[in-house]
Amino acid sequence: MNRYIGAGLPAGLERDVLFDTFQMSTAHLHQIREGTVADTPASIREVAAHAGVSVGTVSNVLNRPDIVAEPTRSRVRDAIKQLGFIRNESARQLRAGRSRTIGLVVLDVANPFFTDVARGVEDEASESGLAVILCNSDDQQGKETHYLELLEEHRVQGILITPVSADDERLARLQQRGTPVVLVDSRSPARGQCSVSVDDVLGGELAVAHLIEGGHTRIAFVGGPLSIRQVADRREGAIRALERAGAHAGDLHMIVTPALNVAAGQRAGVTLADLPPPQRPTAVFCANDLLALGVLQEMTAQRIRVPEDISLIGYDDIDFAAAAAVPLSSVRQPRQLLGRTAAQLLLDEALGEEAHQHRQVVFEPELVVRRSSQARG
Repeated sequence: MNRYIGAGLPAGLERDVLFDTFQMSTAHLHQIREGTVADTPASIREVAAHAGVSVGTVSNVLNRPDIVAEPTRSRVRDAIKQLGFIRNESARQLRAGRSRTIGLVVLDVANPFFTDVARGVEDEASESGLAVILCNSDDQQGKETHYLELLEEHRVQGILITPVSADDERLARLQQRGTPVVLVDSRSPARGQCSVSVDDVLGGELAVAHLIEGGHTRIAFVGGPLSIRQVADRREGAIRALERAGAHAGDLHMIVTPALNVAAGQRAGVTLADLPPPQRPTAVFCANDLLALGVLQEMTAQRIRVPEDISLIGYDDIDFAAAAAVPLSSVRQPRQLLGRTAAQLLLDEALGEEAHQHRQVVFEPELVVRRSSQARG
């Protein structure tokens, strides 16, 4: 075995390294011959010993194979395969300063809107050779803080986040320490940060203006918590549409929900159904599609017809909207484009250094009219 390792090697450092390596790897090589390789991954030194080359040569095969002669490359790759060697990519990346990952923190990973946003992020990241770490804050400040700390510890290239609160000094401190941050589906409160969002005030206006054009005067808004910027903006747009039609903000029937999911929509539907028919709103604008689908389910259970008795509009235009029992009208957001654009801005900041210019990208929403809000006869 000693003669095999030393054969054809130049005198000096390489032979010394291989001799040391041989002493550490004899047991592992014996396991290979006997067909009893241990579960513990082989080290780069053991690969070098098995291939009869230096550790530096193995490193070159892994990182710069073009500078290694083909016979040597083949020998090293055969050793890697036989030993079951797995390179420690995370350690290599951390030595370089940053991992090949970006973080994505969303409010609710169960919401199909964020699933589509994540798809856009992943598409862009994959094209740049990066992986995405997806974190779900559940709209909880504590969980969000935990994930931000964890992502910083993992030295991600940057963080994309739909924050629980956009006015958050923690995000600014992350940037100051060298981790780029881009807000997704949320406007940046300052020019010192990139953001990608949708004009949700306009979206609210489009929805309620459509209901008013359909002859509705008793209109409800279902959404919450109002501390979520997107919910507050959509409500503001609804009020603007009412005021433009000569009504008042107080004319908007408010049902504030504790969350933006189907269960909260069902509870809002119970509240609506319990109202006497002469007082019940004839149209409902929900802050997202999940709420609207919950309201629709409860209306069906209570034998209140949509749209004959109550017209209904959601927001986001997730795939389930068009597939609902009563196809749901909705304000469409470019979900995957939001994610892809945010990832582009993040990578530009992470790699562009001083040349990067912070941008606040705002997309316009589009009203998609389906059966749930057809005009009243």
